[in-house]
This record gives sequence, structure tokens and C-alpha cells, in this order.
Amino acid sequence: MDQIVRLAGAEKVPTCTVVIFGASGDLAMRKLIPALYSLDACGERMLADEAMILGCARRPIPIDQFRKQAREAIQRFSNAPVQEPCWDRFAARLDYLSGIESPESFVRLKSRLEQFESAGGLPPNRIFYLAIPPESILEWVQRLHDAGLIAPPQGRGFSRVVIEKPIGVDLPSAMAINSGLHKYLDESQIFRIDHYLGKETVRNFMVLRFGNSVFEQVWNSHHIDHVQITVSEQEGVGTRASYYDHAGALRDMVQNHIFQLLSLTAMEPPVSLAADAVREAKLNVLRAIKPLSPEEVHRQVVRAQYTTGQLDGKVLPDYLREQGIAPNSATETYVALKVFVNNWRWSGVPFYLRTGKALPRRASSIAIYFKHLPAILFAEHHRLPANVLTLRIQPDEGFSLSVIGKQPGLDLSIRPVNMDLQYEREFNARSPEAYEMLLYEVMIGDQTLFVEAEMVERSWRFIQSILDVWERDGRNGLLTYPAGSWGPEAALQMLTAHRCGWLES
Repeated sequence: MDQIVRLAGAEKVPTCTVVIFGASGDLAMRKLIPALYSLDACGERMLADEAMILGCARRPIPIDQFRKQAREAIQRFSNAPVQEPCWDRFAARLDYLSGIESPESFVRLKSRLEQFESAGGLPPNRIFYLAIPPESILEWVQRLHDAGLIAPPQGRGFSRVVIEKPIGVDLPSAMAINSGLHKYLDESQIFRIDHYLGKETVRNFMVLRFGNSVFEQVWNSHHIDHVQITVSEQEGVGTRASYYDHAGALRDMVQNHIFQLLSLTAMEPPVSLAADAVREAKLNVLRAIKPLSPEEVHRQVVRAQYTTGQLDGKVLPDYLREQGIAPNSATETYVALKVFVNNWRWSGVPFYLRTGKALPRRASSIAIYFKHLPAILFAEHHRLPANVLTLRIQPDEGFSLSVIGKQPGLDLSIRPVNMDLQYEREFNARSPEAYEMLLYEVMIGDQTLFVEAEMVERSWRFIQSILDVWERDGRNGLLTYPAGSWGPEAALQMLTAHRCGWLES
């Protein structure tokens, strides 16, 4: 019988009110409200009985209409089925407040929250989720403060603010946002969300590394040849053109998602599982990343734009012909780079990072390539493929280890085989969605899966050195690749020294 070691049960969520700004928008309807429903669904019941969810937006919407939209979103996007008793309980939690824009409207918001709390004899535990454009974050936090909605962390009840990436567009703007947030909030009240950190595979990574002696003992430069981290997207820019053309792949993916995966891969064992200890271990990785000189940017970074190509039998137009894209845009839709973590464990081991749009499939993975065997015995006449540990973050979450095995038969024939685990198949249980886990962590006040201020600034400090070179270069050095391909040839050539290609391609 399999032995399950329960290290800790799920912590009970305190009674609180979740206020969602931008409640009629795409993020709220696709992710936040379905995630909150899943937490409250009949099989989970993680929300306290008195918990409330208050949607706020500028547009007037009757409460019945808001609840109807919420139900439709849950039916479409939640992985918990809509059951009438569950829905009735959840719908009773939902309220809506329109006209949230002016400073006076935040006074009305405070009055509504105090009505909730007074009627139920509840503590003023409030979570403000800012599902709004990044440039509005500081203004809205100030309005929350001016209306008396943000209490000090030692006061009665709690006030927590959740903000989405991007935190800034460069190093100066990120520092300004962090500084502005700290005028009104303690760092313990700020939850900077990166939805990749809520994915089951990412959360399992620490268990895989630090709970299995076979991996931790070889997790270093003596045994690992290189590491590949890929986040590939199949779609083009689509409706995000106005945002994307000012961001690009480096800002949109590398500075946040991919650097978070890098820090999890390369971190030292934390002294405990406490949030501060885990985040400090991850932060030390970013502190150790070797900065790139302008010459190294040209040698170790590949950037490209997609051109016309075939994707799933359909023609995707050239990036420069997408609606909303500037005709002379130098924005990269693909970036690949080689970085080094200059510490004792990882000295000399390259980390290859890659992300792009209009690639053949949607996939996110971390691949650990172990060093080749000496050229004797089975590797004497033919170089055997390296053992590779692959963590699949999406779409089929799990991990696999490629090893060399003998093929059945009278002769001695060997080939790579995969030892594979898929979470859904192995555990036969529903995996919580990323936002479901992250919202739960916000409600219990655990910041382990969230990004602290220095981590944001450290990642931007590295990215800024690349952005500065690209700003000077303009379109010089910007390569192209056909939509539906795995990117420019120059990105493949980055791996020539390892005599292998990118895992996903």
C-alpha cells in the first residue's frame, strides 16, 4: 500500500471579504471568479461561511446580471462542476459596486464593506485584488489608503493588496512602483502574483528536489551539463497587440515567469519551508546571475519576430502586419538567452532560456541535462543521449526521466526510454488551478508563492542591460522566423557545444 505522509493539512481560511477591482474584465471572469468558486465548491468548502466577494468596476451592472455572467464564466472556465447547492451558496456571496473610479467612490466602497462587517459581526479582513492596468496600480492604492481602507498590519483585521505583473516596464519604473507601494503598505501586505508559481508542477518542484536523495545529490555542476527552460506559445499576439508591442517577449515572459522558474531550479535548500526562507533562497539565485556586457548581449541573446507562416493549417500574418502593430516595430516575439548562475553549485553550467509566440505548440518545461558518460562500454562506439529530467508545467503537468535501456531480443540493442509521471493519471485527483491556489494563499496570508520587491528589481536589473543594448541597436540584429516554426536558426546554434537541440523542438 502506498504510504501518504501528510506533513500539514490545508489551513482554514479566515473570514474575509475579497474585493475585485476590474470585476467585469477578462481576468476576473476567466480566472478569479472561477477560482473562488472552486475553492467554495461542495467538495472543497475552503471559504469561510461568512466570506463575501465584492466585484467593483466602472460600468453599471445589475447584481442579477453580474451573477449571471459569473455563472457563465464558472461553467466555462472552472474545473469544478456547477452544482445548484454550491452555486446558490456562492451566488449569495457575490455583490457588485459600480462607478468605482473617483476618490469619492472609494468612500462608498468603505461604507459598503463596513455594512457587510457590521451586519455579520465580522472583523475587517479585506483583500483588494487589482485586476486593472499596471499604470493605475499606485493611484488606486493611494485612493484605498486615503479612504481609510488600508489598515496597518498590526491593527485589527488585515488589509492585503494583490497586484498582477508586469511590475513596471523597466528597472526605474519597477523601483518607482515598489517605492510607491511601500508608502502605504508594509511588504507583508503586498502579494505580487505570478500565476506560474501556482501550477502544480512548480509547487511540486521543491518536493522533487529536496524530498528525493537521488536528485539532490547530483543537483550541481559535477553532474549537470546544462539546463533548458522553455515557455512556448502557439498563438500570435491576437488582441493583445497594443500591450505586446510595448512589452515584447523579454519583458512579458523572461523577467517574471522564466526567472521565477530559473530561481526555483537553481535555489539552495531553504533553511525551512517558511515563506521568508524560501523567498530568500530564490532571491540568492537572482543575486548570483552573471550580468551581461553589451558584447555578451550580442553573443548570448537571440531575438526575433515571426513572419507569415502556417499554424494548425491556418495562415498567421507577419507580426508587422498584425492589427495594432507599428510598421517599423523592433519588438521581439521570440527571445533565447544563455545565462550563468555564478555560485559554488552552478559554476560553469549554462542555463538556456527561451520563449516565443507563434511556435508549433503551447508548452512550458524545465529540462535538466546530465553529463555524458565516458566513452567506454556502451558509449565506446556511439555517443549515448544524455539522461534528461524534464518537468512539464503545461499542458500535461508531470515529469519524466529519460534513461538508457536494453531493447528486448537476443542482440544487444539499447535506446532511450522514459520513466514518466502524469499528475492527473497517477493521483486520480483534481489539481487546483493556479489562481485557485494563489488566492487561497493570499487569504491565509502565506507569501511563499509570491514575488517580493527585491526579486522584482533584481530581475529587472539583469533585463535592463539587454533592453539598453536593444534600444541602441533598433532593428539591427533582430532576426525573423516563420510562424509555426521553432524560431530562428541562431537559437538552435546556441546549443551546438552540447551536441543537442532544444528539448521541445
